[in-house]
Amino acid sequence: MTVTYDPKHPRYYDEPDLRRELTRVYDLCHGCRLCFNLCPSFPSMFDAIDAHDGDVGALTQAEQDTVVDECYQCKLCAVKCPYVPPHEWQLDFPRLMLRAEATARRRHRGRIADQVLGRTDLLGKVNTALAPLVNAATQTPGTPVRKVMEKALGLASDRLLPPYAKQRFSTWFTKRVARVRGRHQATVALFPTCFVEYNRPDIGQDLVKVYEHNGVECRLPPGMGCCGAPWLHAGDFDNFERTARRNLPILAQAVRRGLDIVVPQPTCGYVLKKDYADYLGGPDAELLGDHVFDACEYLTKLHRDAGTELDTDFPGEVPEGITYHLPCHLQAQNIGPRSQELMKLTGARVTLVNKCSGIDGTWGYRAENYEQARTVAGPLAEAVRMAGNTVVAGDCTLANGAIEQETGNVPRHPLQILARAYGLAPEPGAPTPGPRRDDE
Repeated sequence: MTVTYDPKHPRYYDEPDLRRELTRVYDLCHGCRLCFNLCPSFPSMFDAIDAHDGDVGALTQAEQDTVVDECYQCKLCAVKCPYVPPHEWQLDFPRLMLRAEATARRRHRGRIADQVLGRTDLLGKVNTALAPLVNAATQTPGTPVRKVMEKALGLASDRLLPPYAKQRFSTWFTKRVARVRGRHQATVALFPTCFVEYNRPDIGQDLVKVYEHNGVECRLPPGMGCCGAPWLHAGDFDNFERTARRNLPILAQAVRRGLDIVVPQPTCGYVLKKDYADYLGGPDAELLGDHVFDACEYLTKLHRDAGTELDTDFPGEVPEGITYHLPCHLQAQNIGPRSQELMKLTGARVTLVNKCSGIDGTWGYRAENYEQARTVAGPLAEAVRMAGNTVVAGDCTLANGAIEQETGNVPRHPLQILARAYGLAPEPGAPTPGPRRDDE
């Protein structure tokens, strides 16, 4: 049995060794049970062990693998776990699940859906160029086209997919005229993420407007691409490393020039902060991890630090009540609900909803997980409905898609709440969040 989370370790992909390590960790988890209510993996694990009268060694490979298959890398168990390194038991459940995914992938060559979803930049470049046609063909769940996609690619035909934008965020950013207002307070580098670059440039546009309104200059270093999260969560470390190593020197160079890195999507922020250091290592990754900020985290830091401040005059549209969904990958960063703090500055009443969306990366998009993902998202949908607010906000575009699918309400990013509260107008053609009409 080898306790290793390093894909370059000689026994990382050794299946008998992995099975012994799964038995060791499952035994520790069964004795603790602190994570019983986090995701489907733990109830499945505990039920299977209990069915064997507590004998963890009696689990079949299929029972072990069910636990692996149901892990969607929300990372919250690592936040709760009392046995994570440097504890002598060296337990890191999410990274062990990735080891099991990676080992299975080498044996079975992986899923077609993972190969498709991993190529986010290629898909984004092609689909934004053909956005009207692509959106017309793919935006309605359950259509014949979507059913063909499910058969061919493994993407759930009934899952609501994010539309592609006609203009990419980087194109808008290059063409715009910078308007830093008032006293210059800082300069940051943006890591826009694939979702902002190809699907929701309006989020990036409002980020830039809010930052510039508060005296923060924004730069967009050339040459960046996907953070690599889809490859990583599929256990494809070769493609993940190739993807990540294109970004790492660009971002590290920006940090060495005195810039912090701002990320508007929680999953990508977690990957840059944590996973680059864990799986790439080296001085650049360690340096980067100390200078990556969630977009709302950075603004609250600006508001709190001596010598800098946020504008707290909000003459624009301020909702009376906002339901705010706290994404798993933002919780896993251990930074607190910074987005909620920002929205409260506007004077709005903010109701916090802390329930999983059942998406977490690409897990909830795969056909084999679709029904279980909707079951996971059920408590989130109920909490949103019970809150009773017309305005719903969330930092994660993936989770927001699940909220839209389950409730019919199209959430806004918290920075978009701030932008409208400042009186900053959206760009022409930007999506209109809020309750979805029946004819949409």
